[in-house]
Amino acid sequence: MSGKDVYGELQADVAAVGRLDGVPTILSVICKVTGMGFAAVARVTDTHWVACAVRDDIQFGLQPGGGLDLASTICSEIYANGQPVVINEVATDPDFCTHHTPARYGFQSYISMPIYWRSGEFFGTLCAIDPRPANLKNDEVISMFRLFADLIGSELDAQQRLATSEAALLDEREGAELREQFIAVLGHDLRNPLASIAAGAQVLAQAPLDSRASAMVGMIAKSVQRMARLIDDVMDFARGRLGGGLGLVRQDDVSLQPVIEQVVAELRVAWPDRLITSSLSMTESVACDPGRIGQLLSNLLANALTHGDMSRPVHVAASTTGGVLELSVINHGTPMSPQTLTQLFQPFVRATDSRTEGLGLGLYIVSEIARAHSGSLDVVSNIDETRFTFRMNCAAGAV
Repeated sequence: MSGKDVYGELQADVAAVGRLDGVPTILSVICKVTGMGFAAVARVTDTHWVACAVRDDIQFGLQPGGGLDLASTICSEIYANGQPVVINEVATDPDFCTHHTPARYGFQSYISMPIYWRSGEFFGTLCAIDPRPANLKNDEVISMFRLFADLIGSELDAQQRLATSEAALLDEREGAELREQFIAVLGHDLRNPLASIAAGAQVLAQAPLDSRASAMVGMIAKSVQRMARLIDDVMDFARGRLGGGLGLVRQDDVSLQPVIEQVVAELRVAWPDRLITSSLSMTESVACDPGRIGQLLSNLLANALTHGDMSRPVHVAASTTGGVLELSVINHGTPMSPQTLTQLFQPFVRATDSRTEGLGLGLYIVSEIARAHSGSLDVVSNIDETRFTFRMNCAAGAV
């Protein structure tokens, strides 16, 4: 392979790491937890060491895309043997006190963890250095680095498979089938790295952190919750489109009022600056899947909070009258256009033309939950209000 080809591949790997939104937070958490001033994700081959992402609080001077002489680094040894290197203090370390790398770059503490693709191929390292000694040889720090290295490798692998799937989707003859398979695989593949993030956040939450680092851990936890919801939406969409249909765990005689109250309470916590009111009159039990009804309400309520007038309350109304459950979510603001209303429950369509976070699957899943319960879903949007109303018979098998 020519030097130009190698350079192109290395820069593509730098760009791939740059597309991982969680890497800057990971590097920041590493510096906060260890007290070290420099952390990086590096691409390491048998001939090159290239920085892909950098957190530099000590003016080491390395930027993403910048390289070091591989022979001058300890990473060349990690590439050869696949083992992490941890140094609390170079001056007292029997293996590295005379090593040329610390002397050349002027650091005393060092840690480097190998990163692998799922195939087992070596990608590079997650590393940190500092001119001062640091307490690194302990289970908490080493487990954190191993967890983050595994997460980065999994995310890179998922990104690579995503790019491969997208390329395959360009083939018009296989487009429809591959799109469904791609979504299903994507949903499953994201769960493992997401579980790693959640576990890492739990580990870090137990560590002695300052207020800024604790806030970062809180942000990670909130991102995990949001990603979990997006994955659930993707998987529900995939199940519906792949022919299995939306799964229900239907129960007889469900008291839905506690379910509705819990969803409202959760959204109040998630949207502390918004007013959510409710009027509930749930006198009859309902034959339904309570988890799915809670999901339906959560999606409707999140949609109303996102697109409604932020200065006015969002209202939830629920009743069971004459054997019929009626559940409504009402918000105020700019009415939806007739064209939007006709497409509202289609997948990948949002309630407004504004750019908002999400995949545009929330209302589609709401409609699928309603359909699975043999219920109806109506929407009215005018200058006075936008109201989504779900209705279904309370009794099992009722028509």
